[in-house]
Amino acid sequence: MKVEDDLRSGARRQAWSGPLAGAMLSDASRLPEAGPELFNPGYYGDGARPVDAGGRQAAWFVQGQGWQGVLRRYRRGGMIARVSRDAYLWNGEDRTRSFREYRLLAAMRAQGLDVPAPLAAAYWRQGPVYRAAIVVERIPGVRPLAQALAEPLWQAAAEAIVRMHRAGVWHADLNAFNILVGGDGRIWLIDFDRGTQGALSERQRQGNLDRLRRSLRKVAGDDGERFWLRLRDSYWTGWGVGIQP
Repeated sequence: MKVEDDLRSGARRQAWSGPLAGAMLSDASRLPEAGPELFNPGYYGDGARPVDAGGRQAAWFVQGQGWQGVLRRYRRGGMIARVSRDAYLWNGEDRTRSFREYRLLAAMRAQGLDVPAPLAAAYWRQGPVYRAAIVVERIPGVRPLAQALAEPLWQAAAEAIVRMHRAGVWHADLNAFNILVGGDGRIWLIDFDRGTQGALSERQRQGNLDRLRRSLRKVAGDDGERFWLRLRDSYWTGWGVGIQP
């Protein structure tokens, strides 16, 4: 196994050969002995529990020595899942969904944004396709915004989105379940699969907001719309006064 530093994320990179050649990134300070076994739920024994909701039956709460995480295998949704649920076309290591998400989370954490810490990410290549998985740190004591719409959290949620957008980050699926609320009212953003960071257009920002509005309406109907209107006003106020990352 080849081991080296990944300069783009500050992680340790390990690569292996064989019928299923692949590579992984890991936080060497948190998981000094990490290997590909981290992505097998069976490795954790009783320390692995399937995520009850979401995850397309491919996510588990896991724990190791001194850490708790969420293991997620990348799965397709929609019509294309009928062809292949977990295989993606190989376009090079830098374009694998797991490595892209790991590096994005690492960059956001370095900017002080409230997102889960990436612990490890991997891919396994077989011919023209690959499969992938990621482990991120589990945030304790949180619940989705979808379950907290009766509380005045619209400003805190809006400010978290403003900070994300000011950092140039676009979220591919900003919905009421990918915004988490801590017991202290702190807002966390999760699930950055397919997210990007760079020059963010007004259309992309509006697209994030529109997606969240649809989610809130689906979850709570008129109550969701009322929450959304307050969040929208808080977002544009925050954007105008320049909330910093």
